[in-house]
Amino acid sequence: MTERDGNARFSVHVTPRAKRTAIDGLHGAALKLRVAAPPVDGAANAAVIALLAGTLGAPRRSVRIVAGETARTKVVEVTGITAADLRERLRDVT
Repeated sequence: MTERDGNARFSVHVTPRAKRTAIDGLHGAALKLRVAAPPVDGAANAAVIALLAGTLGAPRRSVRIVAGETARTKVVEVTGITAADLRERLRDVT
């Protein structure tokens, strides 16, 4: 996790077409996410944004994928949350 201009950035590793949508620990240094949506027409990316926004208690518009839109490993940025705040909010789910 890093902080850039007051926004938290972190890596996620996404498994699309999972049985359930959930945060499933860590995959190396990345947060491991499982989403039920298929990787078609941005559905999996939308599910990633919804899952992270709900977990972090942040509006969806503040969560965006800044790198890796078509890859399993992505970089996500959350505006308005510091890296320390992000670690605190994710402590219970990892």
